[in-house]
Formats: sequence, structure tokens, C-alpha cells
Amino acid sequence: MANFFRTSTTDHLLSLLRGGGELSLRQQVVLTALLSVPSMLAQLSHVVMEYIDASMVGSLGADASASVGIVATSAWMIWGLCNAAAAGFCVQVAHLVGAQNFSAARSVVRQGLVATFVFSLLVSALAQGVSGGLPHWLGGGDEICGGASDYFRIVGLTLPFSQAVMLCSGALRSSGNVVVPSLSNVVLCVFDVIFNFLFIFPSRHVAVCGVEVLVPGLGLGVRGAALGSMVSEVAVAAFLLWFVFRRSAVLRLSHERGSFLPRRECLGRAVRISLPMGVQHVVMTSAQVVSTTIVAPLGKMSIAANSFGITAESICYMPGYGIADAAQTLVGQSLGAGRHHLMRGFARVAVIMGMAVMGGMGVVLYAGAPFMMGLLSPVGEIQSLGVEALRIEAWAEPMFAAAIVCYGVFVGAGDTLKPCVMNLISMWLVRLTLAWWLAPQYGLAGVWVAMCAELCFRGLIFLIRLKWGKWDGVAAAAPSK
Repeated sequence: MANFFRTSTTDHLLSLLRGGGELSLRQQVVLTALLSVPSMLAQLSHVVMEYIDASMVGSLGADASASVGIVATSAWMIWGLCNAAAAGFCVQVAHLVGAQNFSAARSVVRQGLVATFVFSLLVSALAQGVSGGLPHWLGGGDEICGGASDYFRIVGLTLPFSQAVMLCSGALRSSGNVVVPSLSNVVLCVFDVIFNFLFIFPSRHVAVCGVEVLVPGLGLGVRGAALGSMVSEVAVAAFLLWFVFRRSAVLRLSHERGSFLPRRECLGRAVRISLPMGVQHVVMTSAQVVSTTIVAPLGKMSIAANSFGITAESICYMPGYGIADAAQTLVGQSLGAGRHHLMRGFARVAVIMGMAVMGGMGVVLYAGAPFMMGLLSPVGEIQSLGVEALRIEAWAEPMFAAAIVCYGVFVGAGDTLKPCVMNLISMWLVRLTLAWWLAPQYGLAGVWVAMCAELCFRGLIFLIRLKWGKWDGVAAAAPSK
């Protein structure tokens, strides 16, 4: 197993990719796995962290769970905006590294650090402005709105640090270094659990081997969950910035002098990549917010079960995002190297791998649904609703994988507009229409049936485009040597 993660093997295969060497199908599979597995493990560690976080908040009762659940989709929206902003620069880095123009890649990172920091400040200010009224707009009751507003406000304040983590991690992955960002994500999750444990609960005595031990705590409840995440993001952002400046073999910014002032050409390419992604994320997450408003009239038990169900399901789709990260890097570098046939080969390998992994995880989700929900909430009604929802969703996992990994392929190629339109049509015309129709008759189960049907439809149209579409026609827009 140790040899599997050797960076020398990864570096050798990437050098063949960039230098025009032949890569057999076996080597393509090995390289995809080498880049995927660390990202998958990091994503899974993130899921474990979410499970622990959710169980900590869930132990405080249904009101606390609903306080987080009511604003969860809105938090995903602002995180996604920052992630889209980072992607506009990280895709350029992958193209330039593939073209072996490392100096230009470092220039893009410098410009991206400044541009995305300014962007994250603007989004953070927007979050502060809406935090007070947001839970009320989403249909939350008075008993949960205070905690929900505070939670969202702190999430907004964390954005500049989250943005630094996103940009540095994405740039390192685009350069071929998946180990450091993946390990950083694992450390972030560990920190988050530790700080949440200290911030959420009050000081208390715990029996350890028959001995009473005082465990310190601040007793901040829902607010403590957000503050724990903030402290964790600050620590990991500081490390990743140091690594990019001082240690990265390809991107070490201290290696040469250069301007951090964003230039029009670089910003223009970033906007062309990021804008469709950002618009898509806003509209997609807006659809999830609308979905939350469909769930809200079903009561706080359904709100909490819906939120916990989404957390539980993430153990299935996070490996897909890890493989999508690898696909984005490999497709981007292949495009930069001008190797279109190899680019399509990596796309096929990644999609098949993603569907196989997430298909297996779907089986785990179906069988393990009672155990997963039992970890997240002690409330019987919440557990029952969540188990039913998860077993519906398990059937969609292979096609959800197809959508996730295909999207990573298209982003790596710099093709973001058409996939954006496809996602929006699928979410708004299929999922929300079905959810609106089914929820009054079937409750929370109807909402999740709509989700399952939509994910299968989305995966199908993405596979059709991967096979017969002209997504690799954006090669002419890639930066040259």
C-alpha cells in the first residue's frame, strides 16, 4: 500500500503525459487511481467530520438540528461561489502545467490569490447582510431562527480563509500534487471535530476508566459548531499558503518574483470558466433552498431528517468528487499538452471508476441506513424518516457518479457553460417539479423520490454528452506554451 502512494510513480506518469510519452490503458487507470485515492480519502474524512459534527449538534435536540439544517443549503451556496472563483484560476494552472509553462502557472496562482480574496470579502459582506432575516425567509420558526442566523453569520466571516484553502488546494491538485491538499483536508476535519467538541458543549465531568475527568467547554451550542469550523479553516489556510509559497515543487511562489496584481487576460479566462460555474451553483443551490421550503411545512422533524439524510448520503458521493478532482487535473493537463485522444481516454476511465465506486457505496447506503441515522440523531421519528429517504436515494448513486465525474471532466477542459445549462434544466424542471407535486401526498419520501429520479436523469444526459458531445472543442482556448 505504501508503494501505491509513492509520489515518484505519479510524477513519472505525469511527466509522460506532459512530455508526449505513451501511456497504456493500464497506466491511465493507475494514474487516475493515484490521483483519485488521496482525494477520495480526504473527502471521506470530511464526511466523517460532518457525521461527528451533526451528531454533536443532534445531541442538543431537534431545535438545534433544524437551526443548522434550515440554513445549510444557503451556506453551500456561498461556499460554492468561492469554489467556482478558485476553479477559474486552477483550470488555467492545469493547462499551463500540462504545457510545461511553470512560470506562467505560478503567475496565475499569484493573481488568483488576490482576485479570489477580494471576491470572498464581497461574498462575506453579503452573507452578513442577509444573515438576520434568512431563516425567517426560509420558513423557519422562531425557536430556531436565532441560532440559525448566528450560525450563518459566522460561516460568512470564515469565507476569506475558506477561499484560501480552496485556491491553494485546487492549484496544488492541478499541478499534480494531490497528497498535500488531501492530507490538509484530513487535518482540517480533525481540527473541526476537536474545536467543535470544545466549543459546542459546556464544561463537564466525564468518567474515564472509573475516574471523573473535567472536560473543558464553552457551551456555545449551534454557534460553537460554526466557530469550531472557523478556527480550523484559519489554521489550514495558513499552512497551505506557506506550502504554496515555500515548498511546492511546481508552484513555489518564492522561487521567482512576480506581480500579484490581476491582469485582464488572466481574469478574462478565469471569468469565462468561473462565471457559468458560479451562476450554476447559485441557481442550483437556490433550487435546493426552494427544496428546503418545500420540506419546511412538513415540520421540524422532516427538516432535521432531510438535513441529516443529506449528510449521511454524502458518504456515497464524496468518493465521486475525489475521482472528479483527478479527472479535472488529468483532462486539464492533457489538454494543455495538446493530447486530445489521451484526454478522452482519461475521461472514460474516470467515469467508469466513479460509477463503480459509487454503485458499491449505494449498496452500503441502503444496508447501513439505520446505523447511519442512529449515529446522527437520537430522535426516533427523525431516524425513521431519514432511513426511508436514504434507501430511496441509494438507487441513484451510479448515475449520480456519472454526473459528478463528467462535470469534473468538462471543467478540466474549460467547458463550463453547457454543463451549467444541463444541470439547471435537470434540477429545476425535473427535481423541483416532482418534489412540489409529491411532497403534499408522500411527505419527505416524495421529496427524495424526486431527487432520485432527477439524479438518474442528470447522469444520463451527462453520459450522452461525454460520448457524443464536442466538449473537447475548447482546446483552442487553452493557454499555449
